[in-house]
Amino acid sequence: MPFHTRSQATRRAAAWLKTPAGRVAVLVLATFFARVLFASALGLGVDESYMVAAGRKLQLSYFDHPPIAWWLTRAAAHWSGGESALAVRLPFIVLFALTTFLLYRVTAALFGARAGWWAAVLLNIAPVFGISSGSWVLPDGPLLAALLAAVLCLIRALHSQHRPAWTWWLGAGLCAGLALDAKYSAVLTILGAAAFLLTEPGSRRWLARPHPYVAGLIALAIFLPVLIWNDEHEWVSLLFQGGRTSGSFRPLGPIVTLAGEAAFLLPWVWVPLVGCGFIALRRGPPSLTLPRSREREGWGHWLLLCLAAPPLILFTMAALWGNVLFHWASPGYLLLLPLLGDAVARHWRASRAVRVWLVSSAAFVVLGAAVLATEVKFNWLPVVTGDFPPRKDPVADLVDWTSLRQNLATLGVLDEPRLVVAAMRWSDAGKLDYALGGAPPVICLGPDCRQYSLTARHDDYVGADVLIVTRTSPEKIIGQYWFLFDSLEEIAAADVLHAGRPALRLNLLRGHRLHRAADECCAS
Repeated sequence: MPFHTRSQATRRAAAWLKTPAGRVAVLVLATFFARVLFASALGLGVDESYMVAAGRKLQLSYFDHPPIAWWLTRAAAHWSGGESALAVRLPFIVLFALTTFLLYRVTAALFGARAGWWAAVLLNIAPVFGISSGSWVLPDGPLLAALLAAVLCLIRALHSQHRPAWTWWLGAGLCAGLALDAKYSAVLTILGAAAFLLTEPGSRRWLARPHPYVAGLIALAIFLPVLIWNDEHEWVSLLFQGGRTSGSFRPLGPIVTLAGEAAFLLPWVWVPLVGCGFIALRRGPPSLTLPRSREREGWGHWLLLCLAAPPLILFTMAALWGNVLFHWASPGYLLLLPLLGDAVARHWRASRAVRVWLVSSAAFVVLGAAVLATEVKFNWLPVVTGDFPPRKDPVADLVDWTSLRQNLATLGVLDEPRLVVAAMRWSDAGKLDYALGGAPPVICLGPDCRQYSLTARHDDYVGADVLIVTRTSPEKIIGQYWFLFDSLEEIAAADVLHAGRPALRLNLLRGHRLHRAADECCAS
């Protein structure tokens, strides 16, 4: 290539990198490699270990969630030949890179490319998105990507005619079905889309056409295997998720939930984000009597509010009767980010306060992620504060139990051919199973087994000797579970090590000849 041609190509590339699209490309690449480093430093969390270990047996669906996240984890382990933290997290890191791009496209379609750039930045700043959904083995990663893809298709569909309209509506249905296959809560965003079609005058005409109904049938068809699996398993998954917020009346529950959601997003991001939602609510749906430019602006605000409102309202109200996990409403906040991105784009140059707010927020998150990653990797905090007693290590959940395997090998129990290892609840079973790599088999003896009640059933191992690994005192375990064995005895205690220091003490007991379980011992 001639020198002047290369020079022109370089100038064009440099000019493109200064555009919002170019900056988003740099953001995607930079944050991708940052997440690879972050994921390599941390052990798998409780939910991650459980999904990797309990998901080794492929199924159409699973006890806790629909299958996509489980399938991605299994595929990553198969292709990489192992279950290292980076290997199983890599599909979720890739998906979040796609999520960043899709949020940019959705925001740019509604409010312009500059607003899209700022929405992408805000997505990566908010810890609930940029850290947990962006790099951990959780169903939220596939959910957010599929929802944004569905929203982008919906935006294109609403402004299309004839054959292009069919293409975009079918795409919206396909992506909505994938979102349902990632997490059941996707149905709330779909209901928000239906509410928008009912309330927005310019889009209501689509209800008289077959397009949205065909899209809905496609989404249902993609979700159908999950329904078939639930039918074959007495609807255990849907009943479990539907009953998670049932309990006694908690009048302060919504306040606690909103405070937790604010902490997950950063309070100083949550406040303007919610403020943008209230501004959109005050505007209401656009009127057909407005000038075309103002009608289009109101259309985008109302669409995002309709999509965001169902999860935000439902989970806030559900907190009146049960414990709501703070990340459950994250799809709602995700769909408010374009509104905040638009606000930042309009005030970035004129407001020094906005610039300080964004830069300091980004610095806070980067510093916090670095502190967390280095503490999990090197366990330097006890050098500053003094050693933590067992069970008090603040990052113990992100430490793999691989050191326990060496302890068990020293005791000689791993050499026994018919040995079964047991935990007392699903979370510890996942940690154990991941650390042991699937051999020996791990079962759950307690009342909350989740996926282990389906794929590692107690009664499949009747007659085997069982090594119980538990946080509970030996006396309590013997008092509660003596009837399951010919005899049950305490062996020893073993420490899970965090960079060479004890992080968690576990008690070991041996049960001789496991009996058949009563139904209530390992019920779901």
